[in-house]
Amino acid sequence: MVLPALALVLVFSYFPMYGVLIAFQDYSVFKGMSASPWVGFKHFEDFFRSPELFVVMRNTLVISMLKLCVGFPAPIVLALALNEVKNMLFKRVVQTISYLPYFLSWVIVANFTISMLSTDNGSFNIFLQWLGLIDEPVSWLSQENYFWAIIVSANVWKDIGFSSIVYLAAIAGIDPALYESAAIDGASRFRMMYLITLPCIMPVVIIFLILAIGNLLNAGFEDLLLFGVNPALRDVSDVLDTFVYRMGINLGRFSFATAVGLFKAVVSVALLVGANRLARRTGNSLW
Repeated sequence: MVLPALALVLVFSYFPMYGVLIAFQDYSVFKGMSASPWVGFKHFEDFFRSPELFVVMRNTLVISMLKLCVGFPAPIVLALALNEVKNMLFKRVVQTISYLPYFLSWVIVANFTISMLSTDNGSFNIFLQWLGLIDEPVSWLSQENYFWAIIVSANVWKDIGFSSIVYLAAIAGIDPALYESAAIDGASRFRMMYLITLPCIMPVVIIFLILAIGNLLNAGFEDLLLFGVNPALRDVSDVLDTFVYRMGINLGRFSFATAVGLFKAVVSVALLVGANRLARRTGNSLW
């Protein structure tokens, strides 16, 4: 029973890793890997000398850190808030509405967000005008100042519901006797949340935080490609993944794009190992 799954992983996950060798070649699709000349670390050196290196790394780190600082605690807060809701019907409605965006593709989410922010009858502009905060519609998606906030907000809206499932499951596993004892001692719901719920789900939080730090260089791809389609936003939307896509697919620099992707993978592994070592001090590491 395990063999088909093992074969699937080997064929589609490990065998393609052989292709990273073209990062050390001047790969030509006509010559193939066997006949393409080896050039050592030339493409890595080209990347580190590239004038776009600073912009790409800055955008990647800033967007990743914003997603980590805003997107990581958001599902925890939602799970804690839902745990305090006693009306089951209301709780299920909120859960269903919050889960729904996760099952939509980024194409739908991006088009919905773009329509909402549009200057032509966009609901967000109409709402702000109704509140008297702006006098005329603002072109939110054509100005660099708003791009990072929009991309992080869209990610939070899409993932917050589904990500909160794990924390709700962890909360459901807490012994009810702990809450009963705290209630007898006169603890409020907020103190129970702070002294019982949060410490009990902390191992799960730390494990997901380790994984999130390991993905720090994965700032996103589909979302940034769709939201950053305007060339005027290139300086704030170009991250490592979109840079690799542009170099490899659009410009045909396969070896260079593979070298950048390999660099990202190596740094991500180093971040994962470092975060795990720090977490090991709390007794909640992955290994």
